[in-house]
Parts: sequence; structure tokens; C-alpha cells
Amino acid sequence: MAASGGTKAIVAALLANAGIAVAKFAGFLVTGSSSMLAESVHSVADTSNQGLLLLGQRTSRRRATKEHPFGYGRDRYFYSFIVALMLFTLGAAFALYEGIHKVQHPEELASPIVAVVILVVAIVLETFSFRTAIVESRAVKGDATWWGFIRQSRSPELPVVLLEDAGALFGLVFALIGVGLSVLTGDPVWDGIGTITIGILLGVIAIILIIEMKSLLIGEGATDRELRSITDALVGDGVQRVIHIRTQYIGPEELLVAAKLGLSEGLEMAEVARAIDQAEGRVRERVPAARLMYLEPDLYRPEVVS
Repeated sequence: MAASGGTKAIVAALLANAGIAVAKFAGFLVTGSSSMLAESVHSVADTSNQGLLLLGQRTSRRRATKEHPFGYGRDRYFYSFIVALMLFTLGAAFALYEGIHKVQHPEELASPIVAVVILVVAIVLETFSFRTAIVESRAVKGDATWWGFIRQSRSPELPVVLLEDAGALFGLVFALIGVGLSVLTGDPVWDGIGTITIGILLGVIAIILIIEMKSLLIGEGATDRELRSITDALVGDGVQRVIHIRTQYIGPEELLVAAKLGLSEGLEMAEVARAIDQAEGRVRERVPAARLMYLEPDLYRPEVVS
């Protein structure tokens, strides 16, 4: 699943959002509900976002070139960052604008039952998409909390889809509440308030994603657990200690490791080379993502170590 970058979850979300977007737009044209319009634009944005995530997966598989010797793995981070920006601009900003406008100039809803039916069906479809994302994420998150998974995952697609689906599901509930209160109270201002709530929700999710994707684009190192595994694996068979180490993910499944190793004194050149090769093998066995390694041998002198 890690290698596929949650493709199944992305496709499920794309299909669900595409169908929901059509239904919501039809509902908006019938009812004139601002909540329905905000949710329609939200679903269109989400559908486009899933397309961008799939595009990022495709372009990231390009072979390395002279200009990009480490490959194009970070394409997946770039397109995920664009997804976060789209969610903020097309989703949050539009919903806030539309909601404020409808609060200031409320309009009666026409055929609100149509909006209610469409929203209920959309909730069912979005729940299926969200469940798929949860199942796919649970297979790779290990014992981390869901928040920890979102913060620590070096593969961007599943956290993005998880947060998008959660936002879409809660947004539908807010839209349903807004429409429902407008019908029950006879005051259409509740429809606008529901729309504003959707905008705030999407804004929070977008900001979280922007922060996380920016961090990945700049370059994040190995997790604490991975770093401990790498450091432990480097020591042994002529390698006495790790003097210093630097790591960075250059793609979701490709980790760069650079380290200076303290070797035992008196090793011949062939023994040094063998010790380095064996250290690389041990690291790759424990942390398969460590595909690129640059290990610098040095003498281990315990007497100068403070």
C-alpha cells in the first residue's frame, strides 16, 4: 500500500466526489441553497484534487535525469501542496464569501426537500469513500495515532484524502443542518450560517495540509524510529560507531542517508569497502526506503571522544 500511495483511496474519492458534485449542482439549481452551492464547489474542488494526486503519482515515476539526478519523487509533494491551496481557495474562500452574502441577503429556499435528499445520499457516498481511506491508511499507519499518522507520514496522498473526506463528510452534515434549520424556523439565514461553517471547516483543513505539504517539500528527515533503526544497523562488522548522520526523504518511498562512520583501526582497504557494503545492506534490510546511501569512513578513536 505504501508503494501505491493509496491509489485505491484516491480513485474511490474521485468517483464519489464526481457523482456527488453533479447531484449537488442539480440540487442548487432547484433550491437556490447557498449551502448546496458551497458543497457543489467543494466537491468539484475535491474531484480535481484527486486528479492532481493521481497526476503526481504518475509524474513522480519518471526516471532520473542529468538535471534531476535524484528523480522526481517530490512531484507527489508538489501536487499535494497544490491540492491544499485549491481546497483553501475554491473550497474555504468561496464558501465563506457565499455564506456571508446569504447571511446579509437571505433568500427563501425552493423545494428544500430536494436538497435534503441529495445531501443524505451524498453523506452515504462520502461515508463509503471515507471508510475506504481509513482502511487503506490503517494498513500503513502502524500503532501511530491518526493525528500522528497525518503529521509523520512521508507519503502525502493518504493524509490528504483522509482530511479531504473528513472535511467533505462534516461539511455535508453542516449543510444538512443549515438547510434543516432554515426549513424548521422559516428563516433562510441558517442556510448562510451553515455555509460559513463549511468555509471555516475547509479553511482549517487546508491550512493543516499546507503546513504539512510545505514541510515535505522543503525536505523532512527519517522518523525517530527509522533513524534509530538506521543508526543501529550501521554499527557492526568493523563499524564501531556513527560519528554523525543526516537523512532526507527525496520522495515518499526514497530516503537519502549520509553518514560518517567510525571504523576500527588497522583495516585494509578491502576490509573498509566490505564494512561499508555490509553496513548498507543492514540498513536496507531494516529500512527499505533507504535506497540512496553515502557513507564516509573515518577512524574510530575512543580516546578523543568526549
